[in-house]
Amino acid sequence: MFETSYTTKDSESFYNYYNDISKKVRERKIDILLVVNMFLTGFDSKPLNTLYVDKNLKHHGLIQAYSRTNRILNEQKSQGNIISFRNLKKATDTALTLFSNKDAKETVIMPPYKDFVRLFNQAYGQLLAIAPDLDSIDELKDEDAELEFVKAFRELMRLKNVLSTFADFTFDDVSISEQGFEDYKSKYLDLYDKVKTNNSKEKVSILEEVDFELELIQRDEVNVRYILQLLTQLKGADNDKDYEYQYKSIMQLLGGTPELRSKKELIDIFIKENLNNVGSSEEVMDEFDTFWENQKMKAAAEICQQEELVSDHFKSLVDKMIYTNEEPLREDIVATMANAPSVLQRKKVIPRLTDRVKTFVSKFYGGM
Repeated sequence: MFETSYTTKDSESFYNYYNDISKKVRERKIDILLVVNMFLTGFDSKPLNTLYVDKNLKHHGLIQAYSRTNRILNEQKSQGNIISFRNLKKATDTALTLFSNKDAKETVIMPPYKDFVRLFNQAYGQLLAIAPDLDSIDELKDEDAELEFVKAFRELMRLKNVLSTFADFTFDDVSISEQGFEDYKSKYLDLYDKVKTNNSKEKVSILEEVDFELELIQRDEVNVRYILQLLTQLKGADNDKDYEYQYKSIMQLLGGTPELRSKKELIDIFIKENLNNVGSSEEVMDEFDTFWENQKMKAAAEICQQEELVSDHFKSLVDKMIYTNEEPLREDIVATMANAPSVLQRKKVIPRLTDRVKTFVSKFYGGM
């Protein structure tokens, strides 16, 4: 699979083998790693979150092995999971007492699943006190009320992410359905979009200072290609009921994934206006690529016309942003203009153009 070959006959080759495996685990190229003694100590990989134990561990060996899973990885991973096929409860308590203090097990070991279910339901109750239904979110009286909603749902997301680390988790155990949670999340992202697209400098929104913690929502495997696989399935739906269910699922996924929300409208247009004309499921990807390229050219032409930009210079700027993965410099923006603005005009024009270019790149190139 990886086209590598090592031997254990000499120390140098074995060392290279060890380093190669370590690197692939950190880069998430290896999902499951079976070990006996290696990698239980002296090895760190932040994405590693679950350790299956079928070995009698004790003392520092137990602590070090368990700690392989405890590297924090942003808001999505706040703890590790230990699944033991042996009764190591006494050995764990002894090790924690020996290397910290007698009460350490109360803070080191996660509370049970039912405790987090209770906390989640309490947080949901607090959310309902602010926004009892979806319509009430649109009717919040001011930004202070919107801020309270953002904080309440953010806490609910944090607890949901913790619950998701438990193998037993199901939405049947909590007070909100999965669809209900996704609906509230969509409203939460609507507020984020509202803040992000607010170009008014007359009044600063208090929501601009809030961390929406989009890391809690990110889905690593969800990109446009993944959505196209779903569109292929949608094209092959057996009946209207199945089609409607799959369509709603796709729209929900687009609305609930930050990096895909800007693409939702165009993908919806493709489904409604183009999908029925595609000959077969196998042709969906090619047809979508053609549709997407046409929409991209149309959007670029529109920006160039409205902002009086030189189209070739605009294309060069976009290519540079994609290559460097960096925001455009002020001089790069000015270089796209057919008529360079005055110094005073630049203070207003450049931020607007920068936002439009970034939005264009994110919409047509991000997550592809």
